[in-house]
Amino acid sequence: MTVQSTPTAFADRHIGARRQADVDTMLKAIGYDSVDGLVEVAVPDSIRQETALKLQDALTEVQVLAELRKLASKNKTAVQMIGQGYYDTVTPPVIRRNILEAPAWYTAYTPYQPEISQGRLEALLNFQTMVQDLTGLPVANASLLDEATAVAEAVLLMRRANKSKTAKDGKTVLDADLLPQTIAIVKGRAEALGFEVEVTDLSAGLPDGEINGIVLQQPGVSGRVFDHTAVIADAKERGALVTVAADLLALTLITPPGEQGADVAVGTAQRFGVPLFFGGPHAAYMAVREGMERTLPGRIVGVSKDNAGVPAYRLALQTREQHIRREKATSNICTAQALLAIVASMYAVYHGPEGLKAIAETVHGHARVLASALQKAGRELVSETFFDTLTVRVPGKAEKVIAAAEARGINLRLIDADTVGVSVDETTTPEVLSAVAVAFGAGPVGHAAGFELPASVVRTSDFLQHPVFNTHRSETQLLRYIRKLSDRDLALDRTMIPLGSCTMKLNATAEMEAISWPEFASIHPFAPDHQTAGWRELIEDLEADLTEITGYDQVSIQPNAGSQGELAGLLAIRGYHHSRGDQQRTVCLIPASAHGTNAASAVLAGMKVVVVATAADGTIDHADLTAKIEANKDVLSCIMITYPSTHGVYDADVRDVCDAIHAAGGQVYVDGANLNALVGLAQPGKFGGDVSHLNLHKTFCIPHGGGGPGVGPVAAKAHLAPFMPGDANKAVHEEGHGVAISASRYGSAGVLPISWAYVKLMGGQGLTEATKSALLAANYVASRLDEHFPVLYTGEGGLVAHECILDLRELTARTGVTAEDVAKRLIDFGFHAPTLAFPVAGTLMVEPTESEDLAEIDRFIEAMITIRAEIEQVAGGDFTVEKSPLRNAPHTAAAVVNSDWDRDYPREQAAFPVHHLKQDKYFPPVGRIDGAAGDRNLVCSCPPLEAFENTADFEN
Repeated sequence: MTVQSTPTAFADRHIGARRQADVDTMLKAIGYDSVDGLVEVAVPDSIRQETALKLQDALTEVQVLAELRKLASKNKTAVQMIGQGYYDTVTPPVIRRNILEAPAWYTAYTPYQPEISQGRLEALLNFQTMVQDLTGLPVANASLLDEATAVAEAVLLMRRANKSKTAKDGKTVLDADLLPQTIAIVKGRAEALGFEVEVTDLSAGLPDGEINGIVLQQPGVSGRVFDHTAVIADAKERGALVTVAADLLALTLITPPGEQGADVAVGTAQRFGVPLFFGGPHAAYMAVREGMERTLPGRIVGVSKDNAGVPAYRLALQTREQHIRREKATSNICTAQALLAIVASMYAVYHGPEGLKAIAETVHGHARVLASALQKAGRELVSETFFDTLTVRVPGKAEKVIAAAEARGINLRLIDADTVGVSVDETTTPEVLSAVAVAFGAGPVGHAAGFELPASVVRTSDFLQHPVFNTHRSETQLLRYIRKLSDRDLALDRTMIPLGSCTMKLNATAEMEAISWPEFASIHPFAPDHQTAGWRELIEDLEADLTEITGYDQVSIQPNAGSQGELAGLLAIRGYHHSRGDQQRTVCLIPASAHGTNAASAVLAGMKVVVVATAADGTIDHADLTAKIEANKDVLSCIMITYPSTHGVYDADVRDVCDAIHAAGGQVYVDGANLNALVGLAQPGKFGGDVSHLNLHKTFCIPHGGGGPGVGPVAAKAHLAPFMPGDANKAVHEEGHGVAISASRYGSAGVLPISWAYVKLMGGQGLTEATKSALLAANYVASRLDEHFPVLYTGEGGLVAHECILDLRELTARTGVTAEDVAKRLIDFGFHAPTLAFPVAGTLMVEPTESEDLAEIDRFIEAMITIRAEIEQVAGGDFTVEKSPLRNAPHTAAAVVNSDWDRDYPREQAAFPVHHLKQDKYFPPVGRIDGAAGDRNLVCSCPPLEAFENTADFEN
């Protein structure tokens, strides 16, 4: 099993059980002599790939970093003044080093276990509060993917929230001054869902006809700022809802959307300290008026209390999660850009209201200075009311101006042959302004003359008055605040995170190193191609490697989350059927065990979901599948399957399923969430898949970042290639490409060096050995725990794939101890819980991953066996379930040292259930949180926590 390489080869560092003695111990427990023997039985012959992966030989860390330096050197850095929704910004070093580059923050998982997520939840609540204050709306989420897709989500929200008899089915009207990529994304979603979109200049008033909702931009892409109050009032009078896409920095000076009467505000927090990253990842936001919070997509952080009455943060309104709503979902948003939202929130904490306003005033002042110089030289401005962006008419000379600016190291926006855009940001200097003016044929800049914002749009209300935004002014204060929050959390840098289906594996430091290099991080997504050769070479190389790994013919890395990759794949299938005149093929078959976002994505792709039953052994029920195919054979679009299945096994009949769908004229979508069990062993593009999405944040080592960033590339066979994601920044998509999925051509490009480096460091052999090691670890856990917690589903030879489901239902029926009790009790052992209640209620799904060493896996097994003994204590009557350490877990330090300890078990059992914890103990900051109480009393902005000292006040 041991990787045959030098002692310092990266694969030996990536794979946890790399010593032969450890491998032998694990094999002995499973009952096999070799890992290859285990793989031969577990992985069906019918899907095994015949040849090894044809990838470049593995490189060392030194070599990979040298190659990344070469690629970075092929990118040309410039002063980025293109704008169009993307701005250069200063990431305060204390935030860059201690959050963006800190494993305590970037290796954390989504805060579904809130007791061990209080630090990141507080940071995300800060983000929400920042957005709510700046937009003037009472409820915000944390967060969304990018501004264009956030606008699309807002459009869908308006369509479902509008109850007007006349307007609810009306058209959606987009202001012509929206970002071009936003218009493209909305049109693409509308085409799939079959509603009308009209683009018009809303400063001239509303168009005729019934209108469901309108979307305005403040400031517009042209830079124009105007008072929206009248058009918003007119829209409301006609029964329409209103969304404003707003720049958060501008909102420190401009009247916020909520105060103008808008129902929804959306946008991006990118310019709050998040690098350009060649287009992403960036945290988008959405805020809504009161009464719309239960229709809000994404996640809301709220305040509840723990079992001691202490205020505590958690994700609110969990029933809105799309994996629960499935085919009734209104959004397929699953992950969010949590890490980047946290960076943006800390930027606001760092600068405070006065600092943000000062930055905005400087930006606006510089734009005014440049406008004065250009006007003095006779250049015509499209709008004389602006915040940071000027659109300048230069008849027939636009390309000349662009070239003159580039010669001075500055990128401007080429709008058309007669028009140039210039966007000022916090990094702009007077010297840059003068260089831009000279590029336009004007003299050096002087002082601003006019161009003040009109009184009708000037903000008069306060914002960010909460103490958190007014306390941490010195770097020492902020550094300690960041450390305090991270200490409250459990992330992968402290402990194994055994989440099934989430693949929480090593995010190696060498893989992470390049993302913040200026040659990668400071590149505008719409910079000219000759400045981005290094980026495009890296992306093309990664796409080629992913094509080889998956067995497909083409890969697009544009989708910036797994859910968006699902949508891209389904839209490709839709486009293929339409190209053949089969518009009636709209039915998507989805097994009952599938990921919930599968159904949600199918709905957004305009498909009808038909659920296929699961057989008793966890496989697809073939009788039901046959019946569903026959009933829908003329309208069948596709089936979505996850392989290995969400039950953690390799279904031996997967080729039969694919053949049956193809015979009926349908396509096969293979959800790639479990690709960590396939790489080097089987290729979905070769065993029957037509299209798949992958999760780079799972199999290919991009960190989860507390709930994002993610990247969900879509891979397809040649016949679907013409329908792969197009470029949202082009008015007409490039020939041979389909609907744009993300705002920028390469999605969240900024994190792609991580996966590129991982593939190069591992090579084909290393990747294959990693897959085998993942199988070994999962089967070791299953074999060790089966007598304590029965493994629900197994495949050939009683083996599992890279994860296993532990069944607690009989124990729960006998003792009352639930899977949630076990999840919370694991916190006392210093572990994040496995996946709770998915895909089967009353179970835990465990995925140890290949990166965990035997000692850590054994520590988890010891914890689970100890918990099993505590369950037997309940069964034996030592204490009731209500008074057990399981139901009262997790135990805080405050609870353990409380002089009023009156529980039916000793303090030592509560805090130190196994001996080694006395030397290495994590205490959660809060006890078990009451989620239901928080949902009844939704508090989703930074609260003055002293207000909750009285529990009765909280309940009221």
